[in-house]
Amino acid sequence: MEKRIKGSCTTILVGKKASIDGSTIISRNDDGHEALDPERLVVVNPADQPRHYQSVISKVKVELPDNPLRYTSIPNSILTNGTWPAAGINSENVAMSATETITTNSRIQGVDPFVSGGIGEEDLVTLVLPYIHSAKEGVQRLGALLKEYGTYEPNGIAFSDKDEIWWLETIGGHHWAAKRIPDDAYVVAPNRMNIDDFDFNADDTLASDDLEGLIDQYQLNPDFDQVNLRHIFGSASIKDTVYNNPRAWFGQRYFTPDVEQDPMEQDLPFICHANRKISIEDVKFVLSSHYENTKYDVYGSGSEADKKLFRPIGINRNHDVHILQIRNNVPAEIAGIHWLAFGANTFNTVVPFYANVTDTPASYKNANGTFNLNDMYWLSCTTALLGDTDYDFYVDMRNSYELAAMSAYRKIENDTDADLANHDDVAAYLEAANQQLADEAMQRQTKLLGDMVIAGSEKMKLRYNLND
Repeated sequence: MEKRIKGSCTTILVGKKASIDGSTIISRNDDGHEALDPERLVVVNPADQPRHYQSVISKVKVELPDNPLRYTSIPNSILTNGTWPAAGINSENVAMSATETITTNSRIQGVDPFVSGGIGEEDLVTLVLPYIHSAKEGVQRLGALLKEYGTYEPNGIAFSDKDEIWWLETIGGHHWAAKRIPDDAYVVAPNRMNIDDFDFNADDTLASDDLEGLIDQYQLNPDFDQVNLRHIFGSASIKDTVYNNPRAWFGQRYFTPDVEQDPMEQDLPFICHANRKISIEDVKFVLSSHYENTKYDVYGSGSEADKKLFRPIGINRNHDVHILQIRNNVPAEIAGIHWLAFGANTFNTVVPFYANVTDTPASYKNANGTFNLNDMYWLSCTTALLGDTDYDFYVDMRNSYELAAMSAYRKIENDTDADLANHDDVAAYLEAANQQLADEAMQRQTKLLGDMVIAGSEKMKLRYNLND
């Protein structure tokens, strides 16, 4: 099997009664091991979907149905290790984000080892999203594929439709468990196994057929009086206390500030409830965060040891942040919104692209390995790099840009929603709106970079006080 150095991500899920407008929201930072790895926003039309699929990494071959749905996708630009679609929304308004790399332990690996020729993150969106008509159906299709082909890595995968959100975690080589997220709840999931309390007989859970028996047969449960899948199949390592748990802690601290918790706590809850309704802007803030207003902030005033102690959520290895929103207060033709930003999340904004289209704007789909400021991926990465050189100096510019940009995007979205009934060719109408959104985003991101360059030039060390 081809080797790939794995990265790591952070996921946020928001049920429809927990969101500000009744939408379901699944979102994730798609992080890699390397700082830069160009990505694109594309639409995979049915004619472009493979029927005979072969993975680049594991070489697994999978025959696919001949009736795929259209879907949005965020593939890698450089395909050395395969497509890696990351996330998307299909034409039935079902969304999928794959994957959140999670943890495992030697007890389950001794029972059900990973399968070197199985399926993995490279493959999952391609194999599942074009063939499902609900979030629950996504869990069932992926579960069947895991049973048949196995997997070579542990992953968490999110599915959503207008009513439900499901979260599936792979267990060992062939097993899995999934839980429906309550409508009034949210989840912040870092790179560890996240599902805790689990009832195999509940209506809101699904699992591989023999998983419950496997736990009993091999005496895998360390608890006396509960079934906690994180305890049974996951980890509670020293790395978790500095790499994973603090990210869940900060997200939960932001959404539910009245709950006091320790950032290193191993048993931070999976299902949480916020003290207010959650907006897209809230989700983006957390997925861009670096422990603001704590001593752990990389850009803060804490000690050097504190600032380096915990892995932040917003990091130089963010390749994209996607927020997949399925709305309930609009017609189905415009319900799916694929919010997207590229690069490190400290100096960018998510843009609300309509998913019911057949093509995407050039500035979001043409990035490759060659640096080009006409591509949003490279423009966003450049802005974040400059901002990192003096965060305190540039952050007010970022804040002003973010407010103005998000306001402009929401105005375009509101106007587009309101005028839908006057257009017969919906796809063409939404593609024009997406182009307007992309142009607005490029103009505003370019202006931010220019303002930062102009202001920052006055602070260069290469200067002398006497005039010529």
